[in-house]
Amino acid sequence: MKKRFIFGLRCGLFFFLSCFVFLFAIYAYAFFSPKLELKNLGKIYLYDQKEELVFHGSNQNEWTSLHEINPQLINAVISVEDKNFYSHHGFDFFRIFKALITNLLHNTRQGASTISQQYIKNMFLTFDQTWQRKIEEAFLTVELEVHYSKDSILEGYLNTINYGEGNYGIGEASQYYFNKNAKDLTLEESLMLAGIPKSPNHYNPVADYDACVKRAWIVASAMKNNGYIDENTYQHLFEQKIDIYGKEEQNHSQMIQYYQDAVLNELQNTKGIPVNLMNFGGLRIYTTLDLDAQINLEKTIKTYMEDANDLQIASVLIDPQSGKILALTGGYDYSKSQYNRATQAKRQVGSTMKPFLYYAALENGLTSSSTFFSSETTFVFSNNQTYHPSNYNQIYANQDITMAAALAFSDNVYAVKTHLFLGNEVLVETAKKVGIQEEIEPNPSLPLGTSEINMLDFARGYTTLASGGFLYNPYFIERVEDLDGHVLYEHKTKKEIVLNSNYVYILNEMLTNTSNSSFNSYTTPTALSLAARMSRKYALKTGTTDTDCWSVGYTPEALSLVWVGKDDSTEVGSIASRISKNVWLDTMESYLSQKETHWFETPVNVIGLFRDAITGEVNGNAKNSTIFYYEKGTEYVPSSTLSEN
Repeated sequence: MKKRFIFGLRCGLFFFLSCFVFLFAIYAYAFFSPKLELKNLGKIYLYDQKEELVFHGSNQNEWTSLHEINPQLINAVISVEDKNFYSHHGFDFFRIFKALITNLLHNTRQGASTISQQYIKNMFLTFDQTWQRKIEEAFLTVELEVHYSKDSILEGYLNTINYGEGNYGIGEASQYYFNKNAKDLTLEESLMLAGIPKSPNHYNPVADYDACVKRAWIVASAMKNNGYIDENTYQHLFEQKIDIYGKEEQNHSQMIQYYQDAVLNELQNTKGIPVNLMNFGGLRIYTTLDLDAQINLEKTIKTYMEDANDLQIASVLIDPQSGKILALTGGYDYSKSQYNRATQAKRQVGSTMKPFLYYAALENGLTSSSTFFSSETTFVFSNNQTYHPSNYNQIYANQDITMAAALAFSDNVYAVKTHLFLGNEVLVETAKKVGIQEEIEPNPSLPLGTSEINMLDFARGYTTLASGGFLYNPYFIERVEDLDGHVLYEHKTKKEIVLNSNYVYILNEMLTNTSNSSFNSYTTPTALSLAARMSRKYALKTGTTDTDCWSVGYTPEALSLVWVGKDDSTEVGSIASRISKNVWLDTMESYLSQKETHWFETPVNVIGLFRDAITGEVNGNAKNSTIFYYEKGTEYVPSSTLSEN
């Protein structure tokens, strides 16, 4: 028994000494490591395409010294975030042990991060919960504690923390929420600000005043328990509603933060930038952002989404001759949802898939005047399975119609017949050819957009059409420099021709017919309601499913995609379609109004002939007469119904 006790004592002593040596080694390593420059740590500068500064990733305003901050706010932060801040050396081991026991007993996820750990964590561009990340965070926390005083660490933390609504740092947050300097804050205002970092987009007073005050009471209770305020002060807090200023002096936009997030995401996937510099050294990122276009996009969205209830929106504006992403929004209100629907979501694209089908049809011998019979149809396959697509409002021509008419009306039966005529794999291969990376399953409903595709992935495909057949990858970052001006990365545009320019031109002309009154017949073109407000020629396709509404259109100078729907994929009403169309048109009209524009140049091998819009006949109804475009040599191919067997 005595031997076991001695053995256990030796083991315990060995373990203790090993831990001591290990910790000593870590702190010694940290001591001799290069000193982190706090005021540059993690600082990200974003510039627009004019190279004008539009965003600081760590703080918008000048650095606020600790003596310029109300002591009540400092005490509030320490009380609620890390009451032992001035006594530990980076890690509160008792708090860690307590949180571990609590989590095990109650199956919770209680944290025990100190202010020092949070400060380091805030300097990372991502918050990956990996062991490698946690170990690196621990080493950096030790470095921080070894090289800097507690006051310096606290000052840095308060200048970089996220306070919601796009505000980073206490100086910026004080001005934004209360129109005050940080030293002039009241106790109640200090409590409210101290509570925000727990959940910046939920506890800030602009997003939810009541939730912010509720959180502030928790902060006040922590202050009382730590002796910073007495019971009488605590009992008389928030007796009157606190006035919220809630705006910036130069408030560009709320939705621009979706663009910023997309830039930082691209940065993470950009090769050639040292990881340590990306995380700690500071970067200047020169982007493709057109700030005027971004602000206008957001104003347009706010105009049409004001009474949209639970609808969400995503939109992107691209220069199709380069792939530059000029403007983007991934939702209606960043303060309420940071989920970027433009870069992260996958949605059914509806009939906006059809242009790729009809390009494939042109490439495989059909023409813009090739006809199929449009009527209610049930398709029966060899395994006795059936498929019954239907047109919008059950409207059918019950006659032969041209490809141009089918595209203008978004006729689903015609699309499925074309798809089956070509073979299921043809559209899949065409989607790959234009750059769509989503794995698409070949099935009869594919041309009706039943597959879910990400907006930027889908935009890549449409950029190929809008560029005349060249494949470009949409991108956000032109170049990246360190704070000394050394270029670390510069975008190099890869230009690859992947489509036949003759067929692309013919398709682009057909897409103008969605707003062409010459196609008024048994039904109307899908975008005819926009025609009176169009100041120029547009290639445009709309797409509507029960849950998703798209408008995608372009000129040689600009491509815009707009999606409207609900995050839970429940049905949307007709208002979603109207919003999508109007946002698309107003965005394009505004952007192009100050630019010299032109239409696509007609290839030498393409010819235009007047024909009946619906039937394709040479001597058709004069009222429905419009120009059909053909590759030379195919213009006299009879437009009678192709075999449907």
